[in-house]
Amino acid sequence: MFDKVLIANRGEIALRILRACKEMGISTVAVHSQVDRDLKHVRLADEAVCIGPNPSPQSYLNIPAIISAMEITDSVAVHPGYGFLAENADFAEQVQKSGFTFIGPDADVIRLMGDKVSAIAAMKKAGVPTVPGSNGSLPENGDRCIEIAREIGYPVIIKAAAGGGGRGMRVVHTEAALLNAISVTKSEAGAAFGDSTVYMEKFLQNPRHVEIQVMSDGQGNAIHLGDRDCSLQRRHQKVLEEAPAPGIPDDVRRDVQESCVQACIDIGYRGAGTFEFLYEDERFYFIEMNTRIQVEHPVTEMVTGVDLIKEQIRVCAGEKLSIRQEDVVIRGHAFECRINAEDPKTFFPCPGKVNNFHTPGGLGVRVDSHLYSGYTVPANYDSMIAKVITHAENREEALARMRVALSELIVDGIKTNIPLQEELVRDSAFAEGGVNIHYLEKKLGL
Repeated sequence: MFDKVLIANRGEIALRILRACKEMGISTVAVHSQVDRDLKHVRLADEAVCIGPNPSPQSYLNIPAIISAMEITDSVAVHPGYGFLAENADFAEQVQKSGFTFIGPDADVIRLMGDKVSAIAAMKKAGVPTVPGSNGSLPENGDRCIEIAREIGYPVIIKAAAGGGGRGMRVVHTEAALLNAISVTKSEAGAAFGDSTVYMEKFLQNPRHVEIQVMSDGQGNAIHLGDRDCSLQRRHQKVLEEAPAPGIPDDVRRDVQESCVQACIDIGYRGAGTFEFLYEDERFYFIEMNTRIQVEHPVTEMVTGVDLIKEQIRVCAGEKLSIRQEDVVIRGHAFECRINAEDPKTFFPCPGKVNNFHTPGGLGVRVDSHLYSGYTVPANYDSMIAKVITHAENREEALARMRVALSELIVDGIKTNIPLQEELVRDSAFAEGGVNIHYLEKKLGL
């Protein structure tokens, strides 16, 4: 097991990693920007190193600074959390070349799954269901592109192979608009990602967003830990998640979960990962794999009882999976509400000082947050400041528990999206289960 782990992240996920390391007897190093010197995990870590000014490119995205921090603190591994460098293959490669361990998959696997075209090809080979599409990058020949679209059937969506975060996508409803859409998406992809490669897929009209959590040790052993529904989204950003996904036939669920496990074995995957799917008419369609821990991992932990961060650290330290598939039992239901420092109506970020922070409690209630009374939320980073998670024996009880938890949560001094979350957990359509990915934006009139 690792003696010392450097945490290359900030906020709630950095604190989550630190707690897991402490429970495992692993020393911790927190790296931080100048504005983040008062973060809770920085105060609690065994060592702390300032790696640069506030802007992310000069601190949390500064690969040489992070590796230098590992060298001067004698760290042996780095946990990237999510966001920032978590899915950066160059970072993983440089960490390994410098003699350290990257807590995640190998760089070549990150590259394979980071390119949407190669990822889809790998999934097809492993038997994972995919969206009907171009089966690779679109050719330069316009006539061939038109033929491909006709074979798929309109509407279609043009996607950047190197895209992510909802960027580099364009829906096309008619043949007349196709070639211009391809050209514009290529230009945007080249500017945003440095890669103008695009591909085409069938555009599903009213799908849900359902994902499968996996864990693999890179030694031929892999398991799934159930699924999550993340359909409540605004501008492709998840707002509220739950596990398991409601209303999916057991045989359909089992087939896709088993295919994801096989895919992990096929590509030699190591660590925690998530297969993301669109789900419509009782069919799953693979869209991408996130080669890291997810923001919404707590709902899976609540229904399985498995500490995903600890297991992720173990397998990346070279140990075999400590859990067999038959050990994974889904118990009850869990919800997670993301709490953001933003105006609940305009969604503009609202950084500032938190005068009073009070968390809810009680049976089946968990809050993952780096906040404390007197902490100042900076304007430099993502606006998420907390996650409220509830668990109960069934979906209805877990949802009722979330309503109570949100009513007890106090974040005084700044605006947050708590009012929006309170509205969502009282929404009748959401309470029934199975709303699609467009539901929230339609509800908000976006």
